[in-house]
Amino acid sequence: MKICFATNNKKKIEEVKSALGPDFTIVSLEEIGCHEELPETGDTLHHNAFQKARYVREHYGVDCFADDTGLEVEALDGEPGVYSGRYAGEPRSDSSNIELLLENMKGQSNRKAKFKTVIALVLEGKEYAFEGIAEGEIIHELIGSGGFGYDPIFRPDDYDKTFAQLSMEEKNEISHRGKAVKALADFLK
Repeated sequence: MKICFATNNKKKIEEVKSALGPDFTIVSLEEIGCHEELPETGDTLHHNAFQKARYVREHYGVDCFADDTGLEVEALDGEPGVYSGRYAGEPRSDSSNIELLLENMKGQSNRKAKFKTVIALVLEGKEYAFEGIAEGEIIHELIGSGGFGYDPIFRPDDYDKTFAQLSMEEKNEISHRGKAVKALADFLK
């Protein structure tokens, strides 16, 4: 099955291809000729994911899925949440986002956090949603060189490594995106 994943983030595409396996051919936005920035103006992950998937379906005529992910930190009342990718403003920068988050966490003893992913699928005129959550904590410094985003400061529950220290296979087993993609794959199969 060939389907568009509404992103050009190569690391995300790699993660999803690995999780979905060989039964699926995943194409990026670039591969379908979409070079514009997709709309992401919602105030929930669900709204943003569907906004992107619907845009691709309407403008490019291909079946598509899109995700939106947020890191919700308990001590910061759920921030950065839906604004995780642009937490420190424009231009978007993982290092600036991490720096701001660690600054805002100074003096906080409650380090609990969770990643949440919503995948919106627009397939043959119907819409479906899949979710995944990974519980964990924000550590005090960056550890690991893998992954992307907040991975170097997020240690999942029951692990002594950050997401940035796990192999892609290990991360896909337990991560928010891995869980949402598994639900998507189970549905598509």
